[in-house]
Amino acid sequence: MKSKLDSNTNALFVSPREYFSEVVGTAMTKRNLQTYPAVQKYLVDLLEHYLDARNLHDDRLDQTGAPVPTTLAEMYLRANNAEIAERRELLKKLGDRSLYISGFFGDSLERKSVDIEYYADMGGAAYESLAYVSKEDTTAKVYKVFSQRFLEFVDVLTYISQQSFIKSDQSILRLYDRYLRTGSELAREKLIEMGVVTVSKDNIKLIRQD
Repeated sequence: MKSKLDSNTNALFVSPREYFSEVVGTAMTKRNLQTYPAVQKYLVDLLEHYLDARNLHDDRLDQTGAPVPTTLAEMYLRANNAEIAERRELLKKLGDRSLYISGFFGDSLERKSVDIEYYADMGGAAYESLAYVSKEDTTAKVYKVFSQRFLEFVDVLTYISQQSFIKSDQSILRLYDRYLRTGSELAREKLIEMGVVTVSKDNIKLIRQD
């Protein structure tokens, strides 16, 4: 029987939450990633939240009603200078948005001046700060996991987004570049599936230093 991760048709017959619960579980298993149930639930909530694409954009508007462009660094600065309640809200938005965009639009980021490493750095920092200011121990533990293993969960979201992978010279080069930049295990496994020889993680560090 096909899983719902492999069949969009089946997704029509379940609620979004049921669907996301199953695909997150499948992705975690495929990535051999073990963590707390609360972390897995957080990913389900994240996917459900971003079903509405408007949640990917800042809600601040200028005098004409147009969205005010905000960089991740500016959002982080605003958060650190805000009162505690607003700080938690801004940090969560920053962490969640960075994680989702890195997972679902990582290839697009690699073609821009702001790459996936920037999103990972900012998202990880946001979750680390959230863990520090969170009131509940369970919530703080969830944020701590995301701050320490951000790129692993990027791979989980990328796996979900990659229902199919188009093998082209350009996509292979982007995938190899992503592996060199981040050491992504998912990228390495995809490259091996394609017959592309990858360098070891120790050699990646040497390449980055050159």
